[in-house]
Amino acid sequence: MREYETTFIVQPEISDEGCRELLARVDGILEREGAIRLLHDDQGKRKLAYEIRKFQKGRYVTTHYLDFGRAVAPLERVLRLEESVLRFLTVQVSDRVEDIEQRKGAAVEEERIRAERARERAAREAEEEQARREAAIQARESFAESVAEDDIGDESNPLGEEDEIGFEDSESENGGGR
Repeated sequence: MREYETTFIVQPEISDEGCRELLARVDGILEREGAIRLLHDDQGKRKLAYEIRKFQKGRYVTTHYLDFGRAVAPLERVLRLEESVLRFLTVQVSDRVEDIEQRKGAAVEEERIRAERARERAAREAEEEQARREAAIQARESFAESVAEDDIGDESNPLGEEDEIGFEDSESENGGGR
């Protein structure tokens, strides 16, 4: 058996449920063709090197599998027809996999490590988002305080100096009244 990986870029707006459905279709094709799926690696949304169908970002997913070569064409056909897939590429990683069970075990461990990294990344992104929110709230409060201090100003001039000067100029031009 040979080892393949198919990487495809999905539209960034696709929901997690939509992505799971697409991966289920991929799994179905691999199973029907007798391939052994090792793992799916959802790398998340990334900026594209160039715009594709007016998208500047895409969700990258890589599927690793073992096959004799029969599953590649049907899999690529489905990806070509799927509207949410922007691009795909299949690469033969290894010409010959001797110990299939060992490779399956390595894939399980790799999937566990990637899942842990994804959880860590999600936690880090949540912390960063919370910090951005707190900074925005602090900036709004700071702005509100500075506006409030500016509004207090001189009690004898409730309209502020610029407004009073402007009124005096217009009154002197019009003869001092209405």
